[in-house]
Amino acid sequence: MHYLIYADKFFFEKDIAEKGYLEVVDGVIGDFYETLPDNMDWEIRDYSNFSIAPGLVDTHIHGFMSHDFMDLNGAGVLEICEKLPSTGVTSFLPTSLTDSIENVETACKVIAENAALSTGAKIQGIYLEGPFFTEKYKGAQNPKYFLDPDLAIFDQWQSAANGLIKKIAIAPERNGAIDFIKALKKQGIVVALGHSDASYDQAVAAVESGAGVFVHLYNGMSGLHHRNPGMVGACFNTNNSIAELICDGYHVHPGAVEVALRAKTTDRVALITDSMRAGGMPEGEYTLGEFPVILKDGAVRLTDGSNSLAGSCLKLIDAVNNVIDWGIVTPQEAIKMATLIPAESSGIADICGRISKGYPADYIVLDQNMKLQETYINGISVYSV
Repeated sequence: MHYLIYADKFFFEKDIAEKGYLEVVDGVIGDFYETLPDNMDWEIRDYSNFSIAPGLVDTHIHGFMSHDFMDLNGAGVLEICEKLPSTGVTSFLPTSLTDSIENVETACKVIAENAALSTGAKIQGIYLEGPFFTEKYKGAQNPKYFLDPDLAIFDQWQSAANGLIKKIAIAPERNGAIDFIKALKKQGIVVALGHSDASYDQAVAAVESGAGVFVHLYNGMSGLHHRNPGMVGACFNTNNSIAELICDGYHVHPGAVEVALRAKTTDRVALITDSMRAGGMPEGEYTLGEFPVILKDGAVRLTDGSNSLAGSCLKLIDAVNNVIDWGIVTPQEAIKMATLIPAESSGIADICGRISKGYPADYIVLDQNMKLQETYINGISVYSV
């Protein structure tokens, strides 16, 4: 399979190329030509009036289209993979919830067993969100399973995952957190910080020990106060950390998104969805882990009277459009925040997140309004509107 893509714009890692031809050879990105090379009789796929961008990378997603990774169901895992290209996502990290040690182990095993079977979006690793969290900022995580960080338990999960765990989130004030972070750093595992009441000093110490990501910034963490800058302040003041943001208009006010971007820059903010099983589904009642939730007016909330947000139904392409429509970033920056930055934040930027020679031809076609038109994986169209 050998063809050229012609388009008005190409979103590359550092710039936008206007009009040209991108080579795809056997599912891999080749060279870029500003003009059509002489004596070339390859197929040309004409996307005049359209743009080509890298396939989106969702590094924090619990479920989609009525399925959840904690259902422990291989068919559900594959269904999520098949449906995600409709949101522009070509690579992702299936994300667990706080649950029993045994259920997290089974989830790791089921995801790993099905990772290579997908013909849709690619499973590039596993992200464990919990159970090493703090009750005060539990969100929709179940506190009855909370524990202190434990390397032996992590090793048990990693064994079940056949080495596929790439990232785990913890609360840095838990006993043993610093030693846990240092040990996982040596293994090449990304440690994220979230669902935490940590002080500013505790959070900074965690980053200095090797933690690299703040989980859905502002949500589920101690906020910025002038006498205790908390987790949010620690995120803003650590240049080597990356902040996740859920830009659905419910989790974070656009003004707070802009504040975060001023502090972190677009090179240190990753757009995520935190989508759960209600993603892509109609309004109604669903579950997140053991908790009943309701999807109404675009937001998913617990039904326990707290009105707490419980994940989201956000599609990553919509997060891209939101930050553009809010006037906060350029289209090129928005694409970067949904591709390269999340890939870098999870240690998978060597295999996804950019259009570059030698990378898999995972890309999306966008119209002039940045709306998704088509999704390609390994150079093959897997979704079109």
